[in-house]
Amino acid sequence: MIVEERKNITTNGTLVRGSLLSYQLDTYGFYGRTDTENICIEVYEEGMVRVRISKKEKFDNFHYALATDISQKSIDFLEKEDSIIISTGKVEVSIMKAPFRITFRNEKGEVINEDDASFGTNWIGEQVTTYKKLQPNEKFIGLGEKTGPLNKKGRGYQNWNTDHFGYGKETDPLYCSIPFYMGIHSGMSYGIYLNNSHKSHFNFGASNNRFSSFSADAGDMDYFFIHYDSVNEIIGAYSRLTGKMSLPPKWSLGYQQCRYSYYPEAEVLNTAQNFRDKEIPADVIVLDIHYMEKYKIFTWDKERFPCPETMIEKLKALGFKVVVMCDPGIKVEKGYCTYEDGLAKDVFIKYPDGSNYEGEVWPGWCHFPDFTKPETRDWWTNQLKSYSDIGIEGFWNDMNEIATWGQSLPELIEFDFDGDKGTTRNARNIYGLMMAKSTWEGARKNLKGKRPFNLTRAGFAGIQKYAAVWTGDNVASDEHMLLGMRMLNSMGLSGVPFAGFDAGGFIGNASENLFARWISMAAFTPFFRGHSNVNTKSSEPWTHGEHTEEISRNYISLRYRLMPYVYSTFFEASETGTPVNRSLAIDYTYDENIYKEAYENEFLFGDSILVAPVSSEKEIEKIYLPKGEWYDLFTDEKYQGNKEPLIECPVEKLPVFAKSSAIIPVQSQVFSNQEKPSGQLELHLYKGKHDNSFSYYEDDGDSYEFESGKYYKRDISYKAKNHQLSFSKALGSFKSSFNEVKLYFHGFESKELQTLNIDHEDYHFISPLSNFDPIDNGAREDYKITNLPFTTFKLKNEEFSINWK
Repeated sequence: MIVEERKNITTNGTLVRGSLLSYQLDTYGFYGRTDTENICIEVYEEGMVRVRISKKEKFDNFHYALATDISQKSIDFLEKEDSIIISTGKVEVSIMKAPFRITFRNEKGEVINEDDASFGTNWIGEQVTTYKKLQPNEKFIGLGEKTGPLNKKGRGYQNWNTDHFGYGKETDPLYCSIPFYMGIHSGMSYGIYLNNSHKSHFNFGASNNRFSSFSADAGDMDYFFIHYDSVNEIIGAYSRLTGKMSLPPKWSLGYQQCRYSYYPEAEVLNTAQNFRDKEIPADVIVLDIHYMEKYKIFTWDKERFPCPETMIEKLKALGFKVVVMCDPGIKVEKGYCTYEDGLAKDVFIKYPDGSNYEGEVWPGWCHFPDFTKPETRDWWTNQLKSYSDIGIEGFWNDMNEIATWGQSLPELIEFDFDGDKGTTRNARNIYGLMMAKSTWEGARKNLKGKRPFNLTRAGFAGIQKYAAVWTGDNVASDEHMLLGMRMLNSMGLSGVPFAGFDAGGFIGNASENLFARWISMAAFTPFFRGHSNVNTKSSEPWTHGEHTEEISRNYISLRYRLMPYVYSTFFEASETGTPVNRSLAIDYTYDENIYKEAYENEFLFGDSILVAPVSSEKEIEKIYLPKGEWYDLFTDEKYQGNKEPLIECPVEKLPVFAKSSAIIPVQSQVFSNQEKPSGQLELHLYKGKHDNSFSYYEDDGDSYEFESGKYYKRDISYKAKNHQLSFSKALGSFKSSFNEVKLYFHGFESKELQTLNIDHEDYHFISPLSNFDPIDNGAREDYKITNLPFTTFKLKNEEFSINWK
């Protein structure tokens, strides 16, 4: 180990305020002191550097957001008279001695990010802030569940988990806090994650033209700087740092139907039966708080649900799973078993005098479990068992900001923090994270080999390890629909692949066109749920008229036909952190057009499908197609990229495009993900000028046996110049659901395919709508691909190729 130490750093013989007084360097890091601070700089990957600055002798041990397998890497350094240079191979960290400041450069020596020369990292009382010099034309993206535009330059945000019913387009903060963002400038990008759970503040050049900054109201300055060659690689590194999403059960990727609330039992069963009778695919019925006895968790209302186990069996026979609401408030009531057991096990958060905190919420006055306490997490697992014992595999963590009437959780409340002790000040932002962790780990244990579905409203960095996230109590308006798309894209940029919103809007009544448009867009989002508030119109697809019902059926059905593509994309997300919904800032980072207000909502669904969200009031809209070539998914009309075409978008036709060279697998129609499709897999190949590949993945969709090799995985590769589609050898011991492939050639001329046995057919991704006009009997618009060439062949496990021309 190499150790260097220097003392009394001065400039021209005069001590500069904030200068290093002493420092040490060894194989794993830099450790320094100023007159008031301890400093530690460590390298975790070649593109990831951790900076910690504290006024205390010992650094804070906040670890809940971090993955358990991260560790420091050895470093190389060079000492100069005025600075120390740490080189990682990807990042050069220049540490100025007098005063202490940090500059991050790339391999070429170009500045990626640097401290403000005067301010650096500073305290105002307990609040600690790091100031970063604004770079020319710098853009800022990410920060999780935030309102506002894609590029957050010129804006400021807070992280303080807050229950905000019917939030507006500029409301901040909201339910979920993810203190991770990316900066983009000069052909470079970087990420910064602030590892501090106190209330935090991010300023991206708001009210000033000098700096961006991030601060926490107390605790250490502890941030990770990440730099790689692309935004996607930065998201991947952040996902390795905070943990990747666990592959969810396939049924949770289908359509979920919720209502505040479905009761009694007969209404639940009738709703499920209506989906089947109307041939609208769905996988889940969600039970909101009215299934409980007087809103008390782990109970059932005996009049509304006299035998929940029997109801769940009936729903299972119809192909439905059940997801139940789980609120953290435990009613203070003698004789209530969960309350009595919680008291006995001492699991609740407390005032400093040792008494249990009481806050008022749906059941009345409640205690709240301290999920930062290991004994509480064990207790929660045991409570959840009453659900899994009757066949429930899905859990919805709500009101976990913590939400209480008055919305002012006292800051002196104490939390265990696994023995480190804390208060509301550093616990509020992670309460939802720790509840989701407790629910996910408890459900996984209780389900004995089955994958649970877990949903949360509140969360923090790392929430993707434990739960999907939805964007809370949105409003039935076009403005909220489009805002929701930006928020979901931002969640993907912030390491949360499994996110969604309440399609149709939770608050208020959507018009027929708004509901139809929202469902069509939501079909291309990771978490797909319809949900509506009490005293509003239900959000079942058939409640908005026959026309809207048919449009909804079309897009929900398309979601299910695309499931091989969707499930493979989710597997990729679980392996790499690459989101399912991909803001165009991921693949087209330096294209200025994608940040324009008119186009900032657009995204890629997976690698190859571009979705352009549009208002329900528009029937024609200008959209932006990035570089390359694009095919209208429903008609095969071809468009050149770097263009802003006017696109017809009547309510039945959402602007959706396939990227040239795309490989999109499609299955036969099923009505739930628990239903097996036919043995023929459709592959849709789109002619392009560049090579492409798709990583195809299958498993049983339900268990963890894939972790021990029971999966089916292979790469499907398109060689444009070689006129070839090749299949790698199938990996894993799982037998594919498919034994035959029907390969469709989009954009190819028949004469190019003469060496193949080619047939042709008209093809529909969405079905033509019925004509409900009793006067005008003309045919509805039929969005079809005419005379589409295809060939069929047997699917073999060994490597093989299809060649043409």
